[in-house]
Amino acid sequence: MPASERKEAPPRVVAGAAGVSMRDLLASCAAAKAVSTPPGDPAPQAPPATPAAGERRRAA
Repeated sequence: MPASERKEAPPRVVAGAAGVSMRDLLASCAAAKAVSTPPGDPAPQAPPATPAAGERRRAA
């Protein structure tokens, strides 16, 4: 096949050519995740501590 008939590969885009650094890209992804993730359920709380039977008698 002659060289004039070959299809040339499209030019490759280099990440630096886009004008966005990898640091900025990762930061924007982290921010988007933080904003779009709903808050989780609150951690289960332990029931209030009650004094043991022996301590109740002494307090009375």
